[in-house]
Amino acid sequence: MKIAIMGAMPEEIAPILEKLGSYKTTKYADNEYYEATYNGVEVVVAYSKIGKVFSTLTASTMIQHFNCDKLLFSGVAGAINSALKIGDLIVASKLSQHDLDITAFGHPMGFVPGGCVFVEADRGLLELSKEVASELGKTVKEGVIATGDQFVHDSVVKDNIVKHFNADALEMEGASVAVVCDALNVPFFILRAISDTADTDASFSFDEFMESSAIISAEFIMKMVDKLVD
Repeated sequence: MKIAIMGAMPEEIAPILEKLGSYKTTKYADNEYYEATYNGVEVVVAYSKIGKVFSTLTASTMIQHFNCDKLLFSGVAGAINSALKIGDLIVASKLSQHDLDITAFGHPMGFVPGGCVFVEADRGLLELSKEVASELGKTVKEGVIATGDQFVHDSVVKDNIVKHFNADALEMEGASVAVVCDALNVPFFILRAISDTADTDASFSFDEFMESSAIISAEFIMKMVDKLVD
């Protein structure tokens, strides 16, 4: 087994690299990949850079070049479900691309011919996350995550995404990673810690809470790796 661990930003993988201790850095396809052995299993860690294109490239590389057979994503997101507060954890049951729009041709938002509106996460990894949450004494919401190439801080945009996808949280990489993993038959798990509430104050909240939220998410991801190794 070889596990890929992804984030979008350096801050999202820094706590993971700290837990690994020593690792080998490999440069490939204009990015850096950190290879290590953790509790006897091989792991490859990388941050993709922000957005769907970069995350697609990184996920594809981890699977096809580094031969990873499971992918775990650790990062932060904005909440659009009012029940989610800053620092809360959400795992994606399914993901959609909220900015994929060919409704002019009679299709629903998020759909392209040959594709689907939602990509479902691996059920086994979701069940494993429940065990991890229990052991860490954390409450984790399972819900819908919507992905798009924009940092949402507008209530009209947010309400439109809720209308079409009934999403709980917003971010910029998860659904594209999900599409890659689904196409290549690699089980995946997307975990997000809430860093803002996707409103007019989102930029302020994000700057203040991103680092602490990323640490929370990373701790959970590494406990998932522990479970996979056992």
